[in-house]
Formats: sequence, structure tokens, C-alpha cells
Amino acid sequence: MAFNSILRKSSPLLRSFAAAGQLIKKTQPGHRAALFAAVNQLHRHQDSVVPRFHFSSVAVKNKPTSDETLLRVIESEITCAEETDDHSAEEDLPKNFPFKIVDNPGNQTITLERTYQGEEIKVQVDMPDLVTGEENGVDGGGDDESERASQSSLPLSVSVSKKGGPFLEFSCMAYSDEIVIDSLSVKNPELSEDQIAYEGPDFQDLDESLQKSFHKYLEIRGIKPSTTNFLHEYMINKDSKEYLVWLKKVKSFIQA
Repeated sequence: MAFNSILRKSSPLLRSFAAAGQLIKKTQPGHRAALFAAVNQLHRHQDSVVPRFHFSSVAVKNKPTSDETLLRVIESEITCAEETDDHSAEEDLPKNFPFKIVDNPGNQTITLERTYQGEEIKVQVDMPDLVTGEENGVDGGGDDESERASQSSLPLSVSVSKKGGPFLEFSCMAYSDEIVIDSLSVKNPELSEDQIAYEGPDFQDLDESLQKSFHKYLEIRGIKPSTTNFLHEYMINKDSKEYLVWLKKVKSFIQA
């Protein structure tokens, strides 16, 4: 009775479909093929007029299996990162550390600031380039450059300014026992963007005594191995903290 009620309320096309079915039963076998063809034609259109009475049409779309797998891997990596490192630990500054550290969470770099005899000194410290003992093996007789390739390093950009005028900018690489100056230039903030300042010669082409004097210049202002070795450990710790935050952000995005 309920189904007949639905038929009475349905469209003419649906009623025709039902009537055709009854007609087939009363028709001679020779004419049934033509009727079946008519019914099949109705069947091809019935999706748009006949209500579906199963749950698949209203099923909630699930996330792709690949996303679920990725989430499980990310969650495993988060657990491993949380168990491996103590992310709540604070770095103790070494005695007589000359700089103030400006560390904004989420940034790739930190900034060191200090004033020295009227000079404003700023150091931008990037993430370290870590080298394990298995990489870039060096034989005992290697030169300085190949020996450095086997050591972890810390990129530094040091600026020394006086009263807002031109300033010196050093590009350096800090190793465990030395600081290498890659370049030195004089920057003038008053120059327009379309003016190209002379950057100076390659630092390694300078007279050796002049190179040593510049190294001493930086050392007096606090750029020395005792400072950079602490910064190396500080940046490794920062890297692990930022990695954990990054993992959680990625997880939240995949879950949304």
C-alpha cells in the first residue's frame, strides 16, 4: 500500500514505468521485446525521478586513504620529536655573553644586538649547516678548505654602524674553532635601489695582515668562537622547536 501511494504521488514518467511492467505480463511473447526496450528507455531516465531508498546517496565523504596514512606518519614524527628533545628547556647564557638575543618564534633566524663604544652591532644568525661524522670524510693531510667541509658551520651576517650613516657588513661562517670571513662591504642606506655600490675585493684576496686585523676587529666586538659555539647549540635547539611547531601546523592543515 505504501509503495502504491508513492506511485500515485510520483511523476507521470514513473507511473508509465509501472504501467509498462504490468503490460509486459499481459502481452504475447512476440511483442515483449519491444516493450522491454521501452521499459529500458524509461530505466535510463529513472535516476532523475525515482527517489533512492538506500544510505549511499547521503554518505559522508571520508578523507582519502593517502591523507589518513600521512596523518599517522606525521603523528608518529611528532611523538618522536617530543620524546627526543626537551623543548621547554631554556638555554643558559654563558658568562659575559655580550649580546641581547632577539628570538621570534616561527622565524628562521635570530638577531643579536649590542652597543660597543658608540657603535650599533647587529648579528643575524641563521640555522646551522650540520655535518655528521659520516659525511665528507677527510684524510689527515687535507687542506683548510676540505677540513672545514667536514665540520658543522653557522652562517652569520654582522653589521657595525655609527649614528645611522654607512655601515660595515661582514658575511661570515663560524666553525668550532674559527670564524671565516667570506666578504666585507660598506653599505650606504642613503643610496637608491638603482645605484650599485662597489662591494670591495674578494676578502681572501686582501693582504694577509689586513685579513687578520679584520678578524681581530670582530673579535673585540664579540664575534669569537666562545660566542659562536654557544650560538651553534642554541640554533640546533631552536631548529628542533621550530620543526615540532611546523609538524603540528601541517597536521592541522591536513585534518581540516
